[in-house]
Amino acid sequence: MQNIVMQAVGYVRNSVENKKDTAWGGDVSTIVLKEEFYGGLKGIEDFSHVIIIYYLDKAKYDKEKHLQRRPQNRDDMPLVGIFSQRGKDRPNRIGMTSVQIVSVDEKSITVKGLDAIDGTPVLDIKPYYPVYDKKDAVVPEWVTRLMENYF
Repeated sequence: MQNIVMQAVGYVRNSVENKKDTAWGGDVSTIVLKEEFYGGLKGIEDFSHVIIIYYLDKAKYDKEKHLQRRPQNRDDMPLVGIFSQRGKDRPNRIGMTSVQIVSVDEKSITVKGLDAIDGTPVLDIKPYYPVYDKKDAVVPEWVTRLMENYF
């Protein structure tokens, strides 16, 4: 297996101290860049949304528990594999969320709806391009029910 080495470009700062499964929509987070990346956000203020890729440093993947499970452990959800859901306990602990930009400066970006707790290492920030990041995608009906109280 190939080892992959990455570094954080910054860290999440918000008031969320513990992992949770719902109600991320009102959370506002600031991603504070490491000094070597100051200035890297130039031009991002012209976008309405970005994709944040982050390292789920508090997650713990257990194959027996997480390979197949009901999303959010809800009885009204189907049993699905880890790659059919966005659960936090993943084999490679990578998180990704499309979020709305609130404000930008040289050293940080503030966003709304990021499902990451305070101190989470951020691996990358990418602009949201509708041509690549389709909004007309199809999902199973259970995803609609699952996301009712998420954001």
